[in-house]
Amino acid sequence: MSKKAVVLLSGGMDSAVTLFYARHKGYKTYCLTFDYGQRHKKELEFAKRLARLTRSDYQVLKIKLPWRSSALLDRNISVPENRKGPGIPVTYVPARNTIFLSFALSFAEAIGAGAVFIGANARDFSGYPDCRPLYFKKFNELLKKATKARGIKIRTPLLRKTKKEIVELGKRLKVPFELTWSCYKGGRKPCGKCDACRLRAKGFK
Repeated sequence: MSKKAVVLLSGGMDSAVTLFYARHKGYKTYCLTFDYGQRHKKELEFAKRLARLTRSDYQVLKIKLPWRSSALLDRNISVPENRKGPGIPVTYVPARNTIFLSFALSFAEAIGAGAVFIGANARDFSGYPDCRPLYFKKFNELLKKATKARGIKIRTPLLRKTKKEIVELGKRLKVPFELTWSCYKGGRKPCGKCDACRLRAKGFK
């Protein structure tokens, strides 16, 4: 494999499928994982296992978001259970994808990669504004003006898929879903009630 790609790897189901998809497409993958103070820090170990399994280059970048305005960053804010209805939940981390993609873009430009893969999904998702198609369209437009290497593109292979379709794709790619972690709470076992757990279960059902 000669072409390179940076893959944002959280350790969750969607990012795992995205990693295996990028490998399937012939990319040499460089995984980038963020330790940003998330309460579900358990996902970092799952990301490491997936990177090792695919023989991908792997880096954990530790950053600090001291303003803590999200339930994923502040344990004083409860993670919603069995949430219903529209609206952006308190698990939204302000501008998280913009932060992550900016680091990934810098990494990609430094190593001569032509793509950054992210497992964002806009069908069965929590409603985060930085997971929507228009967001990624605009970000790709920005890349043409913001970098020296203008050929880099943000790739979102799961963006318009349902969770069912993501699971089906993962099975075809032989993704070891048992090596992924989705629960926002990061306990010994998945809670089964947060958005991440419920969406995951919906896909497999």
